[in-house]
Amino acid sequence: MKRILDTGNTACAMAVKLASPDVIAAYPITPQTSISEKLASYVASGELNARYIPVESEHSAISAVAAASAAGARVFTATSSQGLLYMHEILHYIAGGRLPVVLVNVNRAVNAPWCLYVDHQDTVSQRDTGWMQLYAGDNQEIHDFTILAYRLAEECGIPVMVCYDGFLLSHSMAPFEVLDSEIVKQFLPERQLSWCLHPSMGRATFGSVTPALEYSQFRAKLAEDIASALSAYGKRSAELDDLTGHQSGGFFRAYRTEGAKYFVLSMGSMAVEAELAVDLLREQNIAAAGLRLKLFRPFPGEELSRLLPDGATLLVLDRNHAYGTGGGVLLQEAKAALYGRGGKIKVAGRSVGVGGTELTADRMADTVRELIRETEGA
Repeated sequence: MKRILDTGNTACAMAVKLASPDVIAAYPITPQTSISEKLASYVASGELNARYIPVESEHSAISAVAAASAAGARVFTATSSQGLLYMHEILHYIAGGRLPVVLVNVNRAVNAPWCLYVDHQDTVSQRDTGWMQLYAGDNQEIHDFTILAYRLAEECGIPVMVCYDGFLLSHSMAPFEVLDSEIVKQFLPERQLSWCLHPSMGRATFGSVTPALEYSQFRAKLAEDIASALSAYGKRSAELDDLTGHQSGGFFRAYRTEGAKYFVLSMGSMAVEAELAVDLLREQNIAAAGLRLKLFRPFPGEELSRLLPDGATLLVLDRNHAYGTGGGVLLQEAKAALYGRGGKIKVAGRSVGVGGTELTADRMADTVRELIRETEGA
């Protein structure tokens, strides 16, 4: 494998090229645009044998890849912020149709007011559309997760969204290893079609009107299979790590958990910075640890509970708001997952870094200390 220095968007585009999609459709939006530009250049130069469709909107982009996927193609699209919100209708359509679409969302705050910088409101607001969601914390994970997403989507029949922070990762230069094509071929077989919209597959329709009983059965099966995808993610992410020697997989990256009482849970690049905050807190004799969530949907609640000893305090830092709840979406997920632990685990959280406000290790350490005082009633 070759180690290079480049941006997160380049890491993504190079992984897509290695996955050899048949159809790509995307519409430019900051800070995603350079992904689609690079992929268009790969197609134009002949480096990637794919059909690139320059569409007029994000709704058209997601509709184009949905149609191509239903016809049996391996597909890709990418977007950010308002673009993802514009795709919302078709996200449900793709999940309900069990189409193995891979979508990369470069996280950016949503309107209004207008903001170009990062938070996670765009993707957490899509948590109940029936998609798996992976959150990368660095450029290597962006590259690896994009390959992993194809394997999961096609194996589980569930679309996968890879999420990473705008500008902080998308435009930041950092080293990563480009996977060898032989590794990708070994890990990611050609798409196996049990059905598609093609005359050779016999007469069929897609997305037709369905009576209530059958509709509820389709939806129940999707919910069941998404929950079961936890096992597939654990197995396939470990397999890819074994092939590459990387440590991109796993449900969480646990940092300095030995003897810890206070566990700081977050996701994305802010969770990497949180590890530096943990180091600062440890220097002050505060028994802190970091938990960086990698798989948000389906939520690995049992794994989170297993990581926390009785008497621990979980402090959740969200880069979003769950409006009306006094915290963020990750906090609500954690509380639900730990409900059965009763008073054995304290849980508190705060929304920070929304709209790209600066999140230094010092500031995060200050926030953690404030939350500790709140939970201990000091």
